[in-house]
Amino acid sequence: MSTGVTDKRASGGFLGRGRTFSGVSPLGIGVAALWLTVIVLLPLAAITVASFDDGWSGFWDAVTDQNAVDALAITVAVSVVVALINVMFGTIIAWVLVRDDFWGKGFVNSIIDLPFALPTIVASLVLLSLYGPNSPIDIHLNATRPALVIALTFVTLPFVVRQVQPVLLELDTDVEEAATVLGASNLTTWRKIVLPALLPAILTGAGLAFTRAIGEFGSVVLIGGNIPGETQVASQYIQQQIEVDEPASAAAVSVVLLLIAFVVLLVLRVVGRRQSAREEQDR
Repeated sequence: MSTGVTDKRASGGFLGRGRTFSGVSPLGIGVAALWLTVIVLLPLAAITVASFDDGWSGFWDAVTDQNAVDALAITVAVSVVVALINVMFGTIIAWVLVRDDFWGKGFVNSIIDLPFALPTIVASLVLLSLYGPNSPIDIHLNATRPALVIALTFVTLPFVVRQVQPVLLELDTDVEEAATVLGASNLTTWRKIVLPALLPAILTGAGLAFTRAIGEFGSVVLIGGNIPGETQVASQYIQQQIEVDEPASAAAVSVVLLLIAFVVLLVLRVVGRRQSAREEQDR
C-alpha cells in the first residue's frame, strides 16, 4: 500500500510530473529563473542602462573623472588589503575553532557572525567612539585609510571563517598524522597537505570579502571621513553624485564596481575549481 509521500515522489513532487525530489522539474527551473531575473538581472540591467543616459562619452567622462578614479583606486586598494588580512586571520580563527578546545569556544564561535547581524552604521559608530577624536585608548584613526581597513575588516571577517571552517571539519586528519610519522615538519604538512585542501575555500572567502568590501558604505560613513582623494570610497562617491543630481555618473561608477566584483569572483572561482580538480586527481 503506497503512502502519500510515495505517491508524491512517483508523480515528481510538488513542482511537476515525471521527477523525483532529487530531480528538477521545468516548473522549478522556471520559478528559479524568474526569481533571479526579478531580483538580480533586472536591477543590473536597469543600472547599466542608466549609466549610458548621456551616451558612451558621458559614461567614459563619468568613470575617468579624477575624483571617481581616486575613489575607485582607494576602494580596490583597501579591499585587497582587507581580503588578505581576512585570509590570514580568518584561516587561523577557523583552525582554532575546529582543531582546539578551550573555555568559551562556543561564545567565540557565535560572535563570528555578529557583523552579519549588526547594522553596519552601528559598527561605524562604535569604531568612531573607539578610534575617533575622543578615543578612550588614545588612538585616533578617524578620517584615515587605516580606519577604512579596520571598518571593512570587521564587516567581512565571517566570510573566510565560515568558508574554511566546514572544510576543516571534513578534512581527514589521518593523512596529516601519517606525514608527521614519516618525519614531515608541521610547516611541510601544512604546505603540502592542509593548504591545498583549504585553498578553494580560502579563495572563495577572499572573493566574498573583497566584493563585500568594495561595495560597503555603512561601516565607513562615520569613521572614514569621506575626504576626496584620501578616504572617500566608491560607495560614498556614488552617494555624492546622487546628492548633486548626477544619477548617470553614479550609475556609471556602480557599473565599474560590478564589473570589478564579477571579474574577481570569476577568476577566483576558476582557480578554485582547478585546485579542486588537482586535489581529486592526486587522490
